[in-house]
Amino acid sequence: MWIFGWKGPSGFSARSTAEEVTQGIDGTGLTAIVTGASSGLGLETTRVLALHCVHVIMAVRNTEAGRDVRTAILKEIPTANINVMELDLSSMASVRKFASEYNSSGLPLNILINNAGVMATPFMLSQDNIELQFATNHLGHFLLTNLLLETMKKTSRESKKEGRIVNLSSEAHRFAYSEGIRFDKINDESGYNSIYAYGQSKLANILHANELTKHLKEFSTCNR
Repeated sequence: MWIFGWKGPSGFSARSTAEEVTQGIDGTGLTAIVTGASSGLGLETTRVLALHCVHVIMAVRNTEAGRDVRTAILKEIPTANINVMELDLSSMASVRKFASEYNSSGLPLNILINNAGVMATPFMLSQDNIELQFATNHLGHFLLTNLLLETMKKTSRESKKEGRIVNLSSEAHRFAYSEGIRFDKINDESGYNSIYAYGQSKLANILHANELTKHLKEFSTCNR
């Protein structure tokens, strides 16, 4: 049985705040990308990373909202190093443009936090004609991660520091369709259920993270 206040091996629980979890950590010299950084968990993640001297790139669909958040954080943390870049995860063209600009910038990348998402939307198709929740929550982040991976590996080699890729999922991954991910019915409007479709996309986030773990363990072993 899952208990909200139960503490895991880390000593933290679902009640722990980001500031509590990061207490005593110095992020000087680290660079992070946070998707969906203009609201909710993404905003708080950005604020707390900046509080610990991490250079944060806010990857947001609405750059005006992103700049407003940046201004608010700078009022609280005048020394914060934050940049705003446009990224629409429902558009593969936007993902490719963002990754190309970032990779060309020469910036390092230590941390990638795949946070952005949409939840329980009515049936809609993305710009690439893919069911919107699966396109935004999984495929956009999958492509973004792959396109940034070489920059992350290069940063890890040069800095001698392990990088981190964080895929935010949800307990909703337990409530996907009965067959799990319906690869052959992603765009089936007739059988669409907004909650199951969300769960499906969150299950995909977890499977992606598991596969990344296997791949990056091999990379780590080869580069010792």
